[in-house]
Amino acid sequence: MNSIDRRLFLQRLAVSAPSLIGLARCSESREPVPPAVPAPSTAPAVPGEPPRAPDYGQLVTSPDSPQFEIPEGFRCVALSSGGVASSVRPDLAVPNAFDGMAAFPLPNGNVRLIRNHEMIDSATSPYARPIGEPYYDPLASGGTTSLEVRISDSAGDLTVELVDEFVSLAGTSVNCAGGPTPWGSWLSCEETVRGLRAGYLRPHGYIFEVPASATAPVDPLPLRAMGRFEHEAAAVDPATGIVYETEDQDYEPDAVVGSGFYRFIPNQAGVLSAGGRLQMLAITGRAGAEMARGQTSGAVFPVHWVDIDDPDPADAEENPMAVFQQGLAKGAASFDRLEGAWYGDGGIYIVSTSGGAARCGQVFHYRPTSDDAGELTVIFESVSRRMLDAPDNIVVSPRGGVVLCEDGTDDHYIRGLNREGRIFNLVHAPNPVGEYAGTCFSPDGRVMFFNVQGSPTVDGSRSSTTYAMWGPWGDGPV
Repeated sequence: MNSIDRRLFLQRLAVSAPSLIGLARCSESREPVPPAVPAPSTAPAVPGEPPRAPDYGQLVTSPDSPQFEIPEGFRCVALSSGGVASSVRPDLAVPNAFDGMAAFPLPNGNVRLIRNHEMIDSATSPYARPIGEPYYDPLASGGTTSLEVRISDSAGDLTVELVDEFVSLAGTSVNCAGGPTPWGSWLSCEETVRGLRAGYLRPHGYIFEVPASATAPVDPLPLRAMGRFEHEAAAVDPATGIVYETEDQDYEPDAVVGSGFYRFIPNQAGVLSAGGRLQMLAITGRAGAEMARGQTSGAVFPVHWVDIDDPDPADAEENPMAVFQQGLAKGAASFDRLEGAWYGDGGIYIVSTSGGAARCGQVFHYRPTSDDAGELTVIFESVSRRMLDAPDNIVVSPRGGVVLCEDGTDDHYIRGLNREGRIFNLVHAPNPVGEYAGTCFSPDGRVMFFNVQGSPTVDGSRSSTTYAMWGPWGDGPV
């Protein structure tokens, strides 16, 4: 990107990117990060770890949503449910499988939420139909919905209510996560490469862009130059417009199977449809490094990037690893199920859901040091499922705190990661409600939104729900 393009891009930024103030020391330090411990109020102590007070106090039953335990002084209310008619648009049957999500400011002062639907219905299912039109594929049941939320403040008491919701992307498949852009749009990622061989009418495995300003389904355009693979999340560096992408594939030792960490350098800043260059991260001096095992918290690795010559390979459906294997052949690194990604601390935080010696999860931070190189830091590694069990979505709050959604056993938590690299609990359901996803914060940082995923098929019986949670965030690191 030339200097003129970069200046124009910075002038166009509509949303300020958060900074992970709370963990800045971890990303810059060469000292090992202290191991995490769970909050003793809601999880058993990890053997060998000293007890430690939780950051927001003990979790208690939510007065508004009693299925959850949350910190005392906080509130948590339901905004929208899937599998049923919308409460504000009775003619809209809200799709299920709520997943990744982001919040944007609207000109009227309200908040726009754009929410993924990870629908996995096959092309041969009797429910294989789009959730709206125009659509990308008439046999794909995934996509996004957009919500408008009003946050009111009366004498210090907040009220959060749903104003509107509608389909904003249709005819896509397995829309898992994604990420917001600083120019005011959501990148919705397909976590599948199923296509014509599976009976669909269009190939899948792409990223689609949905502007926050959209008021109806957008004309779906697959961003082919950004790669065709099993996408998970995307995060944008606002200083350069480079988009970082994660891939959700299991790692197999000594095999050409795993997840890559990618970046897309656009030809035109903020205009992804104009094409660009896809690259994959490599550890300098360690060709083919396997980052899933044998890492130490606090370790820092010099990295560089290798080009992906064919980001949209013709055999991607037959070989879901076709893009990954191109990078691996050039010495790129492999990870175990890379999922969440978010910008913070001048770089990108990424989550490996199954990484680490205990296979319970890792958190990394990538910081660019030049146009072609950077540093990758191992921020955190879970040593026990009681500590952190398969982290998935990640978000950085406007105050610089980190929030992680678990996707492991049925007993899921939404957890925080504090300034000392320690885990604490934010949301827990004593009777499991399903996978948490989509955590994000209102632009002013007062409200955290999150999803309970629900059934991933049209005929599923478990309803998805979007919640809003708020309280004295300033009392802790989030």
